Amino acid sequence: MVNFTPGPSQLYFTVQDHVKKAFRDDIPSLSHRSKRFESIFAETAEGLRNLLNIPSDYFIVFTGSASEIWERSIQNLVEKSSFHLVNGAISKRFFEIAQQLNKRADKSEVPAGQSFEGILIPPDSELIALTHNETSTGVSLSMPFINSVRDENPESLVVVDAVSSLPYPDFDYSKVDSVFFSVQKGFGLPAGLGVWMVNERCLAKSEQLLMKGLSIGSFHSLPTLHSHALKKQTPETPNVLGIYLLGKVVSDFLRKGSHTIRKETEYKAAILYQALEKHSIIKPFVTNKNDRSKTVIVAECGDMTENLSAYLQGRGYFPGDGYGEFKKRHLRFANFPAHSKEQFEGLVDVLTTFQ
Repeated sequence: MVNFTPGPSQLYFTVQDHVKKAFRDDIPSLSHRSKRFESIFAETAEGLRNLLNIPSDYFIVFTGSASEIWERSIQNLVEKSSFHLVNGAISKRFFEIAQQLNKRADKSEVPAGQSFEGILIPPDSELIALTHNETSTGVSLSMPFINSVRDENPESLVVVDAVSSLPYPDFDYSKVDSVFFSVQKGFGLPAGLGVWMVNERCLAKSEQLLMKGLSIGSFHSLPTLHSHALKKQTPETPNVLGIYLLGKVVSDFLRKGSHTIRKETEYKAAILYQALEKHSIIKPFVTNKNDRSKTVIVAECGDMTENLSAYLQGRGYFPGDGYGEFKKRHLRFANFPAHSKEQFEGLVDVLTTFQ
């Protein structure tokens, strides 16, 4: 069985061995105030820094999930107004959270399956929220586009949700202020851990709001997370096992190499998109090739969705359902480091036989 759902997705092949060693070494019951945990925190953070080319003016903190980071971002980085680029259900949820936290949230929204051009962002937007990879529809924002947002809005904080794309993208961190992800997608791990990379501009903004007497959260405010991260600790008992496993998988990725991971991702995406384009029944949902995600490929299957899903599952390939309104029309295929080239080649072979 190969799990192609976009999250939780296929576990990376080394995870089972890392879990066994973790239990042998009693990692799950390790005190988060111990020197051993501090070493695990440091090893994981340093590995991420090397793998993702995170600069020294960024710090790394751990949360319960990426959904939590949506909330923390709005609480800590927005006094009044945020601006959101919405092109699917995931990016829309970030926007709705800002509304729920009583901020003046504006948006630029385009139809599902499309990207953005010629957007006008209000100059008083304190935070600009970008979803690099819209998991619900398979649209990805290009790096030149992301960089242009910073160039055209230098005073705003640019926050990027990279949940279903890292470790594939190579961000220019001078063009963004915050990037975050959760581990159950591209890092091939069990769910239950969010990773938030934040620069000093964000920390300064949260401290500014705090000095004004505004609520930025309590136990999980950015200054609190930061002060504990400086000590290689967390405010409360975290997912110690999750942090340990992330560090081990990141080490595995580093041995393989970021360049190799990116090239394999591009190859797998290319052969699947090619198969969908040539198919007589199913097609890529995203029509503009420049907007197509490399890490979540979405197929428009129409009335054949249920039949195709059953056909694939009967041969050991388990696709993800369509998201929300597209549940009965789409199938989604994760393309993460946990998915081998051979598995994608097998998937393509099976797809070509479906008529």
